[in-house]
Amino acid sequence: MRLYITALNPTDAVLDGFLPAAASLGLPVTVLTDQPERWPPTVTVERCAVREAAAVVAATAADRPAALLSNSDHLQEATATAARKLGLPGKDPEAARLCKDKAEARRVIAAAGLDRVRAVALDPGAPPTVPGGMFPAVVKPRTGVASEDAYLVADDRELATRVAEIRGRRPDVALVVEEYLTGELRTYDTLGDGTALAGTGGWRTRLGPPPTFTEESLDWSPPAEQIETQLRARLDALGVGFGACHTEYVVSDGRVRLIEVNYRLIGDRMDLILAELLGVPLFEYVIRLHLGEPLTALDLPAAVDRHARVEYVCAHSSGRLVAAPGALDLVDGDVRLGCRPLREVGRVAEHTGTNRDYLAVLHAIGPDEDSVRASLATFRDGLQWTIAE
Repeated sequence: MRLYITALNPTDAVLDGFLPAAASLGLPVTVLTDQPERWPPTVTVERCAVREAAAVVAATAADRPAALLSNSDHLQEATATAARKLGLPGKDPEAARLCKDKAEARRVIAAAGLDRVRAVALDPGAPPTVPGGMFPAVVKPRTGVASEDAYLVADDRELATRVAEIRGRRPDVALVVEEYLTGELRTYDTLGDGTALAGTGGWRTRLGPPPTFTEESLDWSPPAEQIETQLRARLDALGVGFGACHTEYVVSDGRVRLIEVNYRLIGDRMDLILAELLGVPLFEYVIRLHLGEPLTALDLPAAVDRHARVEYVCAHSSGRLVAAPGALDLVDGDVRLGCRPLREVGRVAEHTGTNRDYLAVLHAIGPDEDSVRASLATFRDGLQWTIAE
């Protein structure tokens, strides 16, 4: 019996999360990927057209799967469909599709009477026209990820300019234009077994300057009970209830307004930091749910008596990263500190205004917000990243 993970390129979630977790559970793992040449030689990989459910099913024939999962935004629907064909526990493929399709997710939430966000879908080549009164608005790929090609636009002229830019890079991409939702960006993370759902916490997020939406820092801030109730109603409407899910939202006049739902763990190493903060083997828990264990078998904490803060070091220009610290773990009194590189020294990269600009992630976990912020500020001041343009 073998665990199969579908993936595209290597990610920290798989390499540092799921693979060690599977080893702890005594499960052999095969990564199914359409990019096997990019994976380390220590990982068992098999070439597979992972965007196609039938190909995923066929790839598991040689060694019966104990479980099948993915942490990729792009592969949730295909993986869920394959798991269903194999008779394995998994996500509802329709829920996975809805979460990926931002326009459809808006329609479903509105039809359930939970919230109505003005949105216009733009098929490839369609003129970028929207009803009057929609601005400011956000234009982004209808099935996009990582805030890539997502822009705040103030009027018809800016909308036309941004659409032309995006189509210049990606002529076949479908877009959606949505009203801009004001309020502090927050996140909500859950685990579910298909019957019960448990919140694993949430974060308060600070974004970089517009017109892009790059997350620069996050502070631990689980939602209040009444907000969590609203969030769960929206997830129920989308059919979300199995495995890991990461939701982004704002609150306006006491009402939850969804930004998007990502049917996977929180990303950019936040999943590993969340596991450390909660003090639980989070990746093992996700695997165990996919093995068919009930949520009640997982020892999730009822509350967390610590604070955590995460900061991303971002490149502000294109160029080659010529100097940067490596991985670091330190203790400052009662505060645990960490630094993990997200871009290797020597790599040349264009500035994108997305999380692809991240050079490193820093985090601190301690008894309270003040001590965490102070320790992290001192830690960051002692580190340096240099980009040669």
